[in-house]
Amino acid sequence: MAHTNEDHIKLVNGLVEITIDSADGYEEAAKDAQSSRFKTLFQSRAQERRGIVSDLQAEVRRLGGTPDDDGSILAAAHRVFLNVRDALTKGDEAVVKTVEDGEDHIKAKYEKALGDVDIQPETRRAIEEAYAKVKAGHDQMRDIKHMLAS
Repeated sequence: MAHTNEDHIKLVNGLVEITIDSADGYEEAAKDAQSSRFKTLFQSRAQERRGIVSDLQAEVRRLGGTPDDDGSILAAAHRVFLNVRDALTKGDEAVVKTVEDGEDHIKAKYEKALGDVDIQPETRRAIEEAYAKVKAGHDQMRDIKHMLAS
C-alpha cells in the first residue's frame, strides 16, 4: 500500500530525531576528546549533522508537516554517544570506537528508510543526499577506528 504524506513526514522526522542525536553525540565527544585533532573533527561532524537536520526539516515542511526539532532521548544512538564519557578512561581510541558504534546505528536507520520502495521521489532524494553525508561520516570514523587499533 502506498504511503500517505503523513507516513513520509513520520519517516523523515524519525531521521531528523536520530540525526539530532548524532549531532549531540559529536558535540559531547568533542568536549571529551583529549586530542585537539579529534575535538576539531567531532565539532566539524556535529556541524555537518546540524546541516543535515536543517535539510531534512525543510523536507518535512515541504511535505506540509511540522519538523521535529529535538532528538529522541531513548534513541539507541543517543545512548551509545552518552557512553563517550565512560570511555574516556581509555583515551581517544575508546572515544572513536564509541562514536563509530553510533555511526553504525544511524547508518542502519538511513539504509532502512531507503529500503522503503514507496517513498515519493522528492523525499527519497532528500534522504539519499543526507545518507551520502552520513555514510561518509561513518566510513571516516570506521577508518580512524581501524587505524588506531593497528
